[in-house]
Amino acid sequence: MDYLKYWTPVVVLAASFAGLIAGGDWVWVGIATFPILAVLDTVVGRDYSRRQMGNGMLANIPVWICSVGPLLQYFVLAWAVTAHDLTGWQMFGAVMGVAWMGVVPLVPASHELYHMRGALPRFVGHYVQLCYLDCTRDIGHVINHHIDVATEEDGDTARRGLDLYRFTGVSLIHSTLFAQRMEGQALRKRGLSAWNIRHRGYRALLALALFHVTLFAIGGWAAVGLGLAAQLIARLWVESFNYFQHYGLIRLKGAPIGRRHVWNHLGWFSRTVAFEITNHADHHLNSYQVFHKLVPHKESIPMPSVFVCFLAALVPPLWHGLIIKPALKRWDLEFATPEERQRAAKQNAAAGWPDWQNEARVHDVQAATVGI
Repeated sequence: MDYLKYWTPVVVLAASFAGLIAGGDWVWVGIATFPILAVLDTVVGRDYSRRQMGNGMLANIPVWICSVGPLLQYFVLAWAVTAHDLTGWQMFGAVMGVAWMGVVPLVPASHELYHMRGALPRFVGHYVQLCYLDCTRDIGHVINHHIDVATEEDGDTARRGLDLYRFTGVSLIHSTLFAQRMEGQALRKRGLSAWNIRHRGYRALLALALFHVTLFAIGGWAAVGLGLAAQLIARLWVESFNYFQHYGLIRLKGAPIGRRHVWNHLGWFSRTVAFEITNHADHHLNSYQVFHKLVPHKESIPMPSVFVCFLAALVPPLWHGLIIKPALKRWDLEFATPEERQRAAKQNAAAGWPDWQNEARVHDVQAATVGI
């Protein structure tokens, strides 16, 4: 039964394909899965069960489908441009659906591949990221994020008070420049120029060019324009989803990484559709651990559905007031080390947030006084 759960994103992807092939208003099916998943993930609730899956090859079949499928969907989009007389509104729906498939399920599926040790899965994991214009994203993810998670050096950890819109722009620039800089440094260590032809950035640009030539061959300039629009939207979406899994958490650089240094979103659909990327406390302790062996952190602060978090963050006061401030207050008081509390207090003050650490101390003193 556990194997079947991870075919949920395959069903979502298949529905999106079917909508594009059918044409007309059916092209909206892909993006319509977003609110549907948000409702289902909230209604069904959290899932703390451990998976019982011993066959890694069988477990990875949906991972491969959800890695390659969203890339192929761009070509179906290009075909749909010529096969159907789509209105502007329908083109918009088709673009949004293809972009959404380039985020969920592609990001967690490709993430699983490029964390594997084999050359083929890593190659595929790199280049299916064409769907969101970032074939070198894994560099920043592995070298920066996994090493510096929850520190001020981590581009994927938003500081307290930062809204989704500012974070997304800053994160996009940071991840792009960091990857190119790290690739250049790796070449220098081999005695080569930082811009040697072996630089992965060149291969990424070549792959992007071939990708758009293929779109043009199938559907002309309209297909190229719609494909590029979907890629740009997907890229913004990808950057924004890091916001929810690390927002406001504090770790001193060099200190051990603990399960408390990430947020977990353990909804049934969050876990299955995203191949456990929302259940990733264990992943940060062992990045090579396969998705179906990650253990839910039951002691963590429960967070709402990741879909709900995204929708709430579109309205910053809603996100800050109802979701993240209460969670961070509890994190500061129950999970943080003394050194982390000091850093947290500074960020709270800079954000103009309440000083809940001192409020808690005053409350404890008052309670003790009453008890005398």
